Amino acid sequence: MAQFSDASRWMSRALELAVQGRGHVEPNPMVGCVIVHEGEIVGEGWHQKFGGPHAEIEALLAAGDAARGATAHVTLEPCCHHGKTGPCTQALIKAGIEKVVIGCSDPNPKVSGQGIAELRTAGIVVEENILQESATDLIAPFAKLVTQGKPWVIAKWAMTLDGKLASHTGSSQWISGESSRAVVHQLRGVVDAILVGRGTAEADDPLLTARPPGPRTALRVLVDSSALLATSSRLLQTATNTPLLVAVSEDAPAQSRKRLQELGAEVLVLAGSDRSTQMEALLLELGHRKLTNLLVEGGAKVFGTLLDQGEIDEVHAFIAPKLIGGDAAPSAIAGQGIAAMSEALQLRDPRVSILANDIHVHGQVGR
Repeated sequence: MAQFSDASRWMSRALELAVQGRGHVEPNPMVGCVIVHEGEIVGEGWHQKFGGPHAEIEALLAAGDAARGATAHVTLEPCCHHGKTGPCTQALIKAGIEKVVIGCSDPNPKVSGQGIAELRTAGIVVEENILQESATDLIAPFAKLVTQGKPWVIAKWAMTLDGKLASHTGSSQWISGESSRAVVHQLRGVVDAILVGRGTAEADDPLLTARPPGPRTALRVLVDSSALLATSSRLLQTATNTPLLVAVSEDAPAQSRKRLQELGAEVLVLAGSDRSTQMEALLLELGHRKLTNLLVEGGAKVFGTLLDQGEIDEVHAFIAPKLIGGDAAPSAIAGQGIAAMSEALQLRDPRVSILANDIHVHGQVGR
């Protein structure tokens, strides 16, 4: 039992290290590694940037000769294939690591158990599934990308206490306070793409940029079936400086598409005559581009389509202590919706915090 407790302790530290790679390593997964010899950390590291050394290599470099006979605690199964870097399994074997403790196996078909097998063949003791749930949650966006070819969908909205995204006149700025908006800007700075529908773009006229900038500059994605977004929109006015992808239907007039392109936007024509088919095509295209995390900021119809398709993976909801009422005031999610309360999607282990006057609810969606 003591051995398991020690393994959990060091794995917990490896998980802490791993999250420092958020926004820097995608489309690779976040990974942390802690090397321990006789109860003491002799080396630790995390995957710091895409194309750079993996966590195991960073930790082995820090440990040096002390790695021989030591135990490596890695949040994710070590890779065993050549990519932008060499296989971590061979580096661990060459360094003389005696035991490898793993948080979770790698969902990538190029690895998926083969790394563990290679270590065991070399005589290294392997202990699996230590803090497995936390380790799996950490790489969930990467797992969706490599197994489904789609980005991890993060739904973000701000609403009043009575569940409204805007008043019956369309007024929505500002529902949440500055503290909540600061969290949103941090989110924008670590994701690969930010998506809104044309209704939200027209109502709020957002820039969809991170202020201050984060480690990533997200591709801004607009769902505008008919290519009707006004030329005066700040999204279009800044398209030559910050990437903008406008997803339109096959029925969008050619002249309207050309107008968007002339203003600097990339136009993506989506096949299909209904929202669901077009959204599926859009997600697959973003996945094809290796965009790992997609932040969706509205509106209700977009959220409804994603919910009905089972594509919402994570939620950030900001609830302001305000009441506005109104039959015509939009709620957060439209669409067909869930038929029975017993089938409602729930957040797993949701985290609730107070941001000035607002309530922030965040968590992954349980399946």
